[in-house]
Amino acid sequence: MSLIPSWFTGRRSNIFDPFSLDFWDPFKDFAFPSNSSSTTSLVANMGENSAMNTRIDWKETPEAHVFKADLPGLKKEEVKVEIEDDRVLQISGERKVEEEEKNETWHRVERSSGKFMRRFRLPENTRMDLVKASMEEGVLTVTVPKAEEKKAEIKSIEISG
Repeated sequence: MSLIPSWFTGRRSNIFDPFSLDFWDPFKDFAFPSNSSSTTSLVANMGENSAMNTRIDWKETPEAHVFKADLPGLKKEEVKVEIEDDRVLQISGERKVEEEEKNETWHRVERSSGKFMRRFRLPENTRMDLVKASMEEGVLTVTVPKAEEKKAEIKSIEISG
């Protein structure tokens, strides 16, 4: 039994979490270069087979659900925010791999590149018609307002007799 809470390690304690549609891929952070040991093939392979590791925070406030994604180096035109099937929020995009010039030699490739897509099933108390997204300094913020909770109407019934 670990003393580190599951929220700190990034692992979910319940794999059947209804609000997340992500699937665990044990090989997602590995680059599988071709038989050639050249750096050029490594750079090309990273772009084709490795997805960006996009981390997204989701917090709930009294007024809304707020999603924040760190997307350094991406422009807002390179990112898509979509609502699918009524209550599924989808955030996707792609970071292109840098092309190697003839006079350049790559010594290390550590920055992520490739396509990414994250999907979240939203609770029923959300207003999908009022979703807003903004991007500032490489941070995408998506705000999904909550619907106002209907307060129970109490009606007194007169007791006869």
